Amino acid sequence: MAKPISLPLYEKLPLKNTVQRILDTTIFFLLLSLLAYRILSLHSNGFTCHLALFCESWFTIVWALILSSKWNPVEYRTYPERLLHRVDELPPVDMFVTTADPILEPPIITVNTVLSLLAVDYPANKLACYVSDDGGSFLTFYALLEASKFAKLWVPFCKKYGIQNRTPIRCFYDEEESPIDDSVEFLGEYTKMKDEYEVLRRKIEDATEKFVPLDVGAEEFVAFSNIDRRNQPTIIKVILENKEGLADGLPHLIYISREKRPNYPHHYKAGAMNVLTRVSGTMTNAPLILNVDCDMYANNSQVVFHALCLLLGSKNEQEFAFVQAPQSFYDGIKDDPFGNQLVALIKYMGEGISGLQGSFYFGTGCFHRRKVLYGLCPDGCMETGGRNPNWIGGKLTDEGLLKSFGHSKEFTKNAERILTGLSGKADCPHDLSSSAEAANQVADCSYECGTIWGTKIGWMYGSTAEDNLTGLSIHARGWRSALCKPDPPAFLGCAPSDVPSTLIQQKRWATGLLETLFSKSNPFIATLTGNLQFRQCLAYIWILSWGLRSIPELCYAVLPAYCIITNSHFLPKVDESTLLIPAALFSIYNLHSLIEHHKIGLSFRTWWNNQRMGRIISTTAWFFGVLNVIMKLLGLSETVFEVTQKDQPSTPGEDNKKDAGQFTFNESPILVPATTLLFVHLAAMVKALSDLNHGSHELRVGEVICNVWMLLCFLPFLKGLFRKGKYGIPSSTICISAALAAVFVHLCKRVSIA
Repeated sequence: MAKPISLPLYEKLPLKNTVQRILDTTIFFLLLSLLAYRILSLHSNGFTCHLALFCESWFTIVWALILSSKWNPVEYRTYPERLLHRVDELPPVDMFVTTADPILEPPIITVNTVLSLLAVDYPANKLACYVSDDGGSFLTFYALLEASKFAKLWVPFCKKYGIQNRTPIRCFYDEEESPIDDSVEFLGEYTKMKDEYEVLRRKIEDATEKFVPLDVGAEEFVAFSNIDRRNQPTIIKVILENKEGLADGLPHLIYISREKRPNYPHHYKAGAMNVLTRVSGTMTNAPLILNVDCDMYANNSQVVFHALCLLLGSKNEQEFAFVQAPQSFYDGIKDDPFGNQLVALIKYMGEGISGLQGSFYFGTGCFHRRKVLYGLCPDGCMETGGRNPNWIGGKLTDEGLLKSFGHSKEFTKNAERILTGLSGKADCPHDLSSSAEAANQVADCSYECGTIWGTKIGWMYGSTAEDNLTGLSIHARGWRSALCKPDPPAFLGCAPSDVPSTLIQQKRWATGLLETLFSKSNPFIATLTGNLQFRQCLAYIWILSWGLRSIPELCYAVLPAYCIITNSHFLPKVDESTLLIPAALFSIYNLHSLIEHHKIGLSFRTWWNNQRMGRIISTTAWFFGVLNVIMKLLGLSETVFEVTQKDQPSTPGEDNKKDAGQFTFNESPILVPATTLLFVHLAAMVKALSDLNHGSHELRVGEVICNVWMLLCFLPFLKGLFRKGKYGIPSSTICISAALAAVFVHLCKRVSIA
């Protein structure tokens, strides 16, 4: 039957940014003016001017990349209420949840994420949730087993009353959430559901603390006996199965712990994602895939419909390869003291990059087309080599399928269905047990040998930032992507709650991004030999070079102290008119940044915390990321995927706020560069005060202002020198940093005498 009205499922709306463009351009021309001053004065200045020229050249290049990326911001507005009028049948969706360590990622967090996904507004017979447990933990499996019982109450309750936040711990304990109905019936069921969740929570937490399952027969855990997370068999268990295919039932829930053996690389999260892709491709084979981290719960019950508006509303459904939801966080500490909530960055850079070839892939909160992950290009060719002998008449030959996807006939048969525009399984579409043997086969650690998994299809190998590398490979094939920003936010996750965890996360990001930059799949090659657009290439270079920025940042951070100690200059003198260039640059840049924060409702304190943490992160975490990649390139070591500590959501009665926002320290060497910089600038401040006290005829105003600015940025480290326990910098770090600072000051004095 013809549809009388065909309204668009989404709109692409350009955003006005005239003032932002003017300020961005002004900063760029001031940077060019500063470079011109440096070049013209090179003959009359020494080492400091040359070093400043190097640093400022880098900053200018970075700003040019930012300027290009932010120039054409857009946002997508979706209309999920129109979806059912446009499509005859909703496509199935496979949902992936990944976890790796029950200690760093407590099972109760994973459980809440899974429950939120099982309860989204979407036909249950079109959903399947796969949980990848790379730690092979019986605790995680036990938690999911108990959660499946609660889900039989929770999912119908949410859909009956239209609960918006379908994560139990947020629904029941978030101060901003309140019961949506004051009827006696609802309040009675609400209280009952809250009590049931409390029982579930206590069971899981008791099991976690005692490391013993409480009321499950031992036969459930035979597969978990004597598990070594580096040497373990495949474990696949169907926890919930919608055998009747009921739209108002419960989605499938499958637990997966892939096989690992010491003599086979497991490729960290990318390897786990590829196993999930193959197992799901064997069991349910949905054409669309949603992947989230274990702490990233569905915050908007209509999230699947919002994503489908973009995936199904594009021309011939060929425009967008994936739809990415921006990362937002729950329990965020006020004023973002650790600079890890990334609100302004995602707002301005995210919308700007959306106006190019599309959003980066962030590794979580993303809807993918399975056929794109299988290597398909927009024109129907395969990434496996274009139109080659294995691709005949629009189909891969049997030999080509086996070479590309592996030797499982059942899986390759399902993969062929996806590549030819079909989905699901040809027979027994709702019977998961019929696929058990094939699912175990494709989860085998040797299955990928001789295939192109991780190089041409699936999640890409070669970087601990597998998300960015995978997104880059998809864009290089000519696909676009979209940033989906519904209200309320699609997903909410957990941001690191202390400095050490923040720095570990940033170091991992910097390491992985640099691995991509120095790989054969870098943006330069993707632009020259593939279909990556030039400005999208520049955007990728901006993010991939984060780690490299640590070198000029460190050098520039040291320059003011060096000049004060050696009685030299790197900035124009007070009586020189050219001093206005760096002064205007410093003022306008900070004012511009402050305006951007204020425009989206962020406080002055948030702006300052982001500025401060920008200096701390670049001189510590990013610097160690560079060292990691150098060691890898020299063949001295391999990079390691470090899991970030996930904090459990707060519940009433928990004293979670006393440490909120306070800097804590540990003995990690990652803190040494920042502590050393602090000592160096303290020494420079003492020298500047001494010069002032002795009536020095030449006061270095610019250098002293920079010195004070750096001390303000590292003020938490200064306070840490005098505090005890976890709030104080460890004595070993202080001794090492003091020794390095003393060596630096001594060398500066020798240079000054010379």
